[in-house]
Amino acid sequence: MLAECSAAPGDATVDVLIVGTGFAGLAMAIKLQEAGFADLLLIEKAAEVGGTWRDNTYPGCACDIPSHLYSLSFAQKADWSRMYPRQPELLAYLRGVAAQYGLPRRIRFNTAFHDASWDEASGRWHVDTSTGRITARVLISGAGGLHIPAFPQIPGLEGFSGAKFHSAEWGHGVSLEGKRVAVIGTGASAIQFIPEIAPSVARLDVYQRTAAWVMPKADRPFTKGQKRLLGLPPIRTAFRNYLFWLHELRVLAFLGNKRAQRVAEKLAKAHLAKQVPDTKLRSKLTPDYTMGCKRVMISNDYYPALSRPNVALITDRIAEIREHSIVDAAGVERPADVLIFGTGFEVTSAYRHTRITGIGGQELAALWDRTGMRAHQGVSVAGFPNYFMLLGPHSALGHNSVVLMIEAQAKYIAGLLVQLRQAGAGAAAVREEVQDRFVAGVEQRMRGTVWQDGGCASWYQDVHGKVPTIWPGGAASYQRALRAPDLRDYRLFGRATQTA
Repeated sequence: MLAECSAAPGDATVDVLIVGTGFAGLAMAIKLQEAGFADLLLIEKAAEVGGTWRDNTYPGCACDIPSHLYSLSFAQKADWSRMYPRQPELLAYLRGVAAQYGLPRRIRFNTAFHDASWDEASGRWHVDTSTGRITARVLISGAGGLHIPAFPQIPGLEGFSGAKFHSAEWGHGVSLEGKRVAVIGTGASAIQFIPEIAPSVARLDVYQRTAAWVMPKADRPFTKGQKRLLGLPPIRTAFRNYLFWLHELRVLAFLGNKRAQRVAEKLAKAHLAKQVPDTKLRSKLTPDYTMGCKRVMISNDYYPALSRPNVALITDRIAEIREHSIVDAAGVERPADVLIFGTGFEVTSAYRHTRITGIGGQELAALWDRTGMRAHQGVSVAGFPNYFMLLGPHSALGHNSVVLMIEAQAKYIAGLLVQLRQAGAGAAAVREEVQDRFVAGVEQRMRGTVWQDGGCASWYQDVHGKVPTIWPGGAASYQRALRAPDLRDYRLFGRATQTA
């Protein structure tokens, strides 16, 4: 999607402003268009749509949810090339969705969000961006939680003289051929790019803090016959429903069902034993926490890559990085020409990188620093009128497609704004007691789950020891919870002057 096709830069006034053009931002814009909101603008920091699937271009980048489930229900793709989509195909899909719904003309590309403040007198958000100030009645964040790379704090890192980069900012100009490469981190990205780079490097040292639970990946290209069948809407819908319930059942183990946990862990351990005959290496790769406490991985080539003669798995803590090497806690120094960080993203602290100021000058970052991340239904925060989030607190998943959550939220927000329009009000802020009741219920249901009590530390958890990221249930239960927005949960402000 070219920037020349987008909305013009400069100061502007709109009814609804959406930040981001990944799955979340695009779905939100489409649902608002369908609800009759014509005066809307999307801003995008990059030169095209795509979000996570535009930014992450590392070798082997792919989704761990099947193609027909990791897509919008109202924009299903009939001709996915394989069971699990890879990054280029997902990016092409999102470009196609944007074009299909006429969104490029509503998008201002190369525009970074800086800060936003609520003007109580006018009932408007004043949003400062890299291309001008935008005034909007409604502000919706579709930026997501996986866009700010996380880097470990390691002594000596700045003094390393070789190339270094994060998997989300892959150094395509850096040749790894014949190099001594150190990978720090073994998360979802690392287990995808490690098998891709291992054959070409001279030496690959993989530094692992915590072993991951890894399941087999049932990936394969679709045959021509399968594509023809899936081109039929009833068959495609039935297949999508099958995939949904297949994944939905996995939540039983995560919610604390011991029998389901034993079955899942048995499968993962069998996969490990089959692919890693070396008992010493297998021991290093065996997790010591309940499956699901950290993100569960799927891969058929990660374990074999670690068994290559030019690959070593190091589990001792990194003590220091020197100009040309890494020294571990045991005092072993290993040379390195290139450092690659597979250390994930800032999730529970990402809010600190943006400044959102609500009623009475209350800053969202300062509020959440005190209370932890909290939001009613994962979409709205008390004290911040007409500010909504997609994939906000309490709405991530560990077992099913997050696109399902995005759709539920987009429908909820659009429905709420329709009710607000019908009521003749200009703005709405969730009542604090309603938000408190919702968050208390989430925290109660979180007790006994693998995310809260699975025996590990993960990006699901915050500094307060709580789990503000995950929805403690199935995707279906979240869809039900957001099916009917209730304007009585909100305080109303002003009179409507929006363009419909």
